[in-house]
Amino acid sequence: MSTLDNFKKYSNLKSISIFTIWLFQFSAIIGISLGYHDWFIEKTPLNLIIMAILLTINFPINNGKKIIIAFSFFIISILLEWIGVHFGFLFGAYAYGQNLGSKIDGVPLLIGINWAVLIFCTAAIADNLVKHTFIKILLGALLMVFLDFFIEASAPTFDFWTWEIGYAPLRNFIAWFIISAALHFVYHHSKIKGDFIFACHLYAAQLAFFGYFYWFTI
Repeated sequence: MSTLDNFKKYSNLKSISIFTIWLFQFSAIIGISLGYHDWFIEKTPLNLIIMAILLTINFPINNGKKIIIAFSFFIISILLEWIGVHFGFLFGAYAYGQNLGSKIDGVPLLIGINWAVLIFCTAAIADNLVKHTFIKILLGALLMVFLDFFIEASAPTFDFWTWEIGYAPLRNFIAWFIISAALHFVYHHSKIKGDFIFACHLYAAQLAFFGYFYWFTI
């Protein structure tokens, strides 16, 4: 197969993947807005799994280094979330609901997967927008916190998680920034490269979904 054929094959795959991402997000927005809240929100685990698979294919996560880094991010985030859920001193006092799938001692496995997916996406975006490594780390962490701001508004309504005080405290966003910056530091110093266009679409699709419900329904 020629280089041109490989390029066309990859371009078609990426186009289909991007279409799938937006199809899922827009379908959920429309379905929830029309009153099918429970049906769509219960499919959140499926959505997150598909997004992770598409990232693996398109990023791509295709060698030992990337696999080890992704798995490390998964384990680290699960551990930190476990500490947060059981001790409350990282993010604040909170508990996970029923719509994020199977849990290990109160922490959904998909949370670890989503942390890894978002770190890879925001790092790839930052990597292509700025040159200095420190600025890349800072920008990536800020992108993580910016998205989390909108997620937090919808999380209780969607039964993802709830806060003891009724809303996300400032310490949650500070912790998100510090942890994200640390993981971005590992990413960039590992010299990992990913697909900028795909990462932008995956990030933008999640931002569009949670941003919509922040502005129009929450």
